[in-house]
Amino acid sequence: MTITRILFAAKQASNLLKAKTGLGLETAIRSATTNKHGIILSEPQKVPFGLLKVILTVVPGLLIGAGISKNIANFLEENDLFVPSDDDDDDD
Repeated sequence: MTITRILFAAKQASNLLKAKTGLGLETAIRSATTNKHGIILSEPQKVPFGLLKVILTVVPGLLIGAGISKNIANFLEENDLFVPSDDDDDDD
């Protein structure tokens, strides 16, 4: 039952990507790079300061996540819910 649904969905998807020409030939449509007439689309707009925006978003997220993790680890250790073992394995 599921295999037939998967095959049906795949067939529908392949039909959406093809368009019939007047001669009965099928050609693939690249809707991400061309319009319906086959003309190549213009270059997308570039976001100014894109890398700076990514850095200004990722760094505070990492710092906040590290602070939350540190607080949770301290809470677990103070309440004896999780205490790391003090194995001295590097004295070999």
